[in-house]
Amino acid sequence: MKKPVSLPWQERSQEEVLDLCIKHNFWTWSAQASIDPLPVERAEGVYLYDFEGKAYLDFNASVMCVNLGHGDRRVIDAITEQARQLAFAGPHTATRPRAELCRKLVEILPGDLNRILFTLGGAEATENAIKIARAHTGRSKILSSYYSYHGATHGALAVTGDDRRIAWEPYLMPGVVHFFSPYRYRSIFPSHTAETQEATISADYLSHLEQVVKREGAESIAAILLETVVGTNGVLVPPDGYLAGVRALCDREGILLICDEVMSGFGRTGEWFAMQHWRVVPDMVLMAKGLTSGYAPLGALAIREPIAATFDERIFQGGLTFNGHPLSLAAAIANIRAMEEDGLVGRAREMQPRLIRELQQLMTRYDFIGDVRAIGLFGALELVADRERRTPLTRFADGRSAIKELRKIARERGLFIFGRGSILLIVPPLCISEAEFEAGFRILGESLQEFQTSVTGARIT
Repeated sequence: MKKPVSLPWQERSQEEVLDLCIKHNFWTWSAQASIDPLPVERAEGVYLYDFEGKAYLDFNASVMCVNLGHGDRRVIDAITEQARQLAFAGPHTATRPRAELCRKLVEILPGDLNRILFTLGGAEATENAIKIARAHTGRSKILSSYYSYHGATHGALAVTGDDRRIAWEPYLMPGVVHFFSPYRYRSIFPSHTAETQEATISADYLSHLEQVVKREGAESIAAILLETVVGTNGVLVPPDGYLAGVRALCDREGILLICDEVMSGFGRTGEWFAMQHWRVVPDMVLMAKGLTSGYAPLGALAIREPIAATFDERIFQGGLTFNGHPLSLAAAIANIRAMEEDGLVGRAREMQPRLIRELQQLMTRYDFIGDVRAIGLFGALELVADRERRTPLTRFADGRSAIKELRKIARERGLFIFGRGSILLIVPPLCISEAEFEAGFRILGESLQEFQTSVTGARIT
């Protein structure tokens, strides 16, 4: 990849950049005094490079979003050409990139999901889906899973089920009820084992959800919101029949079904959208991340025609200054076309057996890996302090975060990985070659070997 035209700030050294960023940037999901950012000067393919030329194999598609890979000229050139012609147009303008991306999304989405609201990210898509669901149904409650993450704004964090909402919970949007979605390894049903049939797991969790709906009163529930495949909480793939069962429950009770495809969409699972594995069409779909492969900020909400019709004669009270920003739309159009040209959706599907095999081999080597899961090129390892008791390995007795320790070891070896709690994600760009895939797992194996010393050398809590 050619280096861009030099700009004054591009002459700063790695030390200067780190110093200024640590001193003045306010970091998210971090205690400010303990931040240790990865210095990145450029990126290409599946690699990130620091200012001194050290390469890091990106095994997390940066933030689970660079599905196409870094530095693709097709996307960069599309953004550049769009900037020359029309760098900005407001939310009430009809532009060529707005028309083309709407057309393309409607083409790859299933069913009659043919109305698109553009946002700048997944959280804003979540916020607008909640408003539309409540307006369409006249109901107030939103049901979502405890094993979920939907964004960090007030409404999106309220529907998030995991512990990231707890710090802000007293101030979050009301009207949210959480339930348990399928999680075989840590099932709420004691009878579930590794041998339990998927049909049984699906039926039990559907029965649980039906009881929650009954107790809350179906007439008060506007929508059920699900990550089609749960992302940062463990790559939890729903058992066959579960999504179809939720769709049927929603249809019976007049409840809308919203699928969050922010992480699982755009080829990550081996289909354009994960819901296509189970042939389920929700009422709304949340998109972001892989929509542009991170080349520009963009989110989107796809809406079924009968839902959108709520606002045919009624004003939709909502908007965003950068709704349909031409540069972001151009990035998305070029990204989707490039993914089609390179057959990346099919490649993710073809790589799934290899990913599962690599994960299973690691599990046989290390007792602190309790479970592994994958669909497409979307994988996770679950770390445990005790495999028999399935005790999550989150921190050592001295307070060190186990995942941070593992990430640090891998980073020193040139592998960029991400995880939280006891979950380590494996989410490489879909363009990854066989050799790069093998190299990544070789480094990960070496990192886990070194990490094992920390596991055995420190009492685990």
